[in-house]
Amino acid sequence: MKKITLSLLFAAVVWPAWAQTGATTGGLNPEVERARIATERQALDKRVAAERAACYQKFAVEDCLVDSRRRARTASDDLKRQEAALNDVERKRRAAAQLQRIEDKAAPQRAQEQAAQHERAGEAQKAREERAAGHATSREGLAAQEAERQRAFEAKQRAHVEEQAKLARQRGKAPSMVQEQENKLEKAAKHRAEVERRNASRDKPRSAPLPAAP
Repeated sequence: MKKITLSLLFAAVVWPAWAQTGATTGGLNPEVERARIATERQALDKRVAAERAACYQKFAVEDCLVDSRRRARTASDDLKRQEAALNDVERKRRAAAQLQRIEDKAAPQRAQEQAAQHERAGEAQKAREERAAGHATSREGLAAQEAERQRAFEAKQRAHVEEQAKLARQRGKAPSMVQEQENKLEKAAKHRAEVERRNASRDKPRSAPLPAAP
């Protein structure tokens, strides 16, 4: 009886740590462990039956039965804890397997999405570079247009200044030009009068001859 009790205590102390290690490392074989738990439960039932039969052979039957039931309950609770730990390990393992299947199924789509995202990022970067280049070109074009407008304005200003200077020079020469023109007109008038006088002299009829002296 003492040997059975020590075995049960050893299992109660060692099993939780072993079950936790197996759950962590994944080295637990659920089928083997379930078979072991079932075997231990059958052995426990046989021991409990044997203990009860032995208790009826003793003087203090009730005390013996109480001790037997207590030990049986302790051993049974320990087997239940082992079974619960095993169920937890299997549940986590199934969840991990399901998650892995989901990951494997989603891996191609995720890779495709990552490739598409990378492509979109590249296109966005290219668009930003093109916009920056376009802005630079636009700024250069605006600067060239502004320089051309400035040159045209300066040329117009120079032409205006030259025109004003020309007009000023012409206004400075105006009195002498008027006098020269008047002299030309006066000379032409005198020349025309002289020509008309000559013409009139040639066309005048001759006077009658004087009478002869007596």
